[in-house]
Order: sequence, then structure tokens, then C-alpha cells
Amino acid sequence: MAASIFTAVPRAPPVAVFKLTADFREDGDARKVNLGVGAYRTDEGQPWVLPVVKKVEQMIANDNSLNHEYLPILGLPEFRANASRIALGDNSPAIKENRIGSVQSLGGTGALRIGAEFLRRWYNGNNNTATPVYISSPSWENHNSVFVDAGFKDIRTYHYWDAAKRGLDLQGLLDDMEKAPEFSIFILHACAHNPTGTDPTPDQWKQIAAVMKRRFLFPFFDSAYQGFASGSLDKDAWAVRYFVSEGFELFCAQSFSKNFGLY
Repeated sequence: MAASIFTAVPRAPPVAVFKLTADFREDGDARKVNLGVGAYRTDEGQPWVLPVVKKVEQMIANDNSLNHEYLPILGLPEFRANASRIALGDNSPAIKENRIGSVQSLGGTGALRIGAEFLRRWYNGNNNTATPVYISSPSWENHNSVFVDAGFKDIRTYHYWDAAKRGLDLQGLLDDMEKAPEFSIFILHACAHNPTGTDPTPDQWKQIAAVMKRRFLFPFFDSAYQGFASGSLDKDAWAVRYFVSEGFELFCAQSFSKNFGLY
């Protein structure tokens, strides 16, 4: 058999969190606990489907008015409108004043990629691959890959975790923002920071917003865990809503994979 034309393609390294899941499955210790993927699980370690998800699945299956017609290019209007409402609140002035643009995507990673592509094409000049993109240290490993693959050439990190104090390195974060070139893009975790689980307090978010506004920095929120940090959708959306109230133009990549248990 002739060699494949793809023979030279290198094998990608395993994604750490999925490698951990594979290791968990192979571990024969009865005491094992899976602390990898952040997902609802039963006591037996199996995915737990939320009762409301089962209920809606049945409603969809029994609704004969639904079909598989093409959606509009931006996605299902009702889904987009209600997703924006969950992120920004029922009484958001931005929604009432029709200042919201939304696109339905394939999960949170798809939303990040669409946002990254748009920013690369249209932010801080056309096709501007040189705009610095700042990612927290540490962060979800795909943040870096998404923006590199979208064409950005200058990926940097900003201080976030203080290992000695076991908490947020607020001063280091603010210092990095002060030193960042104007119009730099900062990837911010809306809540339940991945992987540290440490979030700024409302007062700390206010300090962050003040520096970003003064330095003309662009906020790109990744909201993958709304409701997981505090148990409240509203509390976990505080940072995004505060930035909107302060007049920021911003992006928010929103995912329901975690809080609805959809995988």
C-alpha cells in the first residue's frame, strides 16, 4: 500500500484534561475521584442529565411543529436573545437600547474562535495580527491555541495566581495592564476562573475595569461557568454586567455546556 499523503503530519500532544480522564478510567483504585472535566456526575461517576434537560428533550421530541429548516446565518433568534438576557440581565440597558450583537456558535470554544477571528479582521485596524492578546497565567490551555490559530502573533500572559498567598495576584494583574500597549486584548474569565477557581471580588473587578478603561484595553470575557461559582446566574454575571454598565464595548464567549450539563 502506498504511503498516505498525510504521513508527514505530526501527532498532536494529548490534551491534558482528556489525558487525565483516560488515566482515571484505567486506574483500578476504588478510592479514585475524577477532578478533571468540570461536569455533573452521579455517585457512580457517570454523567448526570439534569431533570430540566430531560424534560425539554421530551418537549422537543413531542413537538410536531418543529422541523430541521435552516437557521438564519446568526443562529436561532430566540436562543440568541435569551442567551444575551442570561448574560446581561432582564433589565439591561444595553438590551433595551438594542446595543447587543450575538451569534450562535458551537459551544464556548466556537464562540471564542468566532470572536478571535472577528477581532483579528476588524479590531485595531484591518487584519491586525500584531495586536497583543493577554491570557491569564495560568489559564485554560485552549485560550492560547484559539488566538494563535485565528492569526494573532503576539500572545502574552498576565499575572493572576499568587502561589505563595494561594489567591489572586491583583497587584501583578493591574501592573501588567498598566504596562500593556493601548488597545491590547485581555481574555478575562467571567467567573469560576479555570483552573484556579479564584475570582476577583466586585471591588477588585472595579479596579480592573478602571485601569482597562484608562488604558484603552479590550475586554473579552469567557463565560463558561455561569452559576457554578456562586449558585446564582446573576452573581456570576456581575463582572460582565459591570463592564457593560461602565460603557465598555466588549466580547463575551458564552457556553451552556457546563451549567446545563450538555456535552
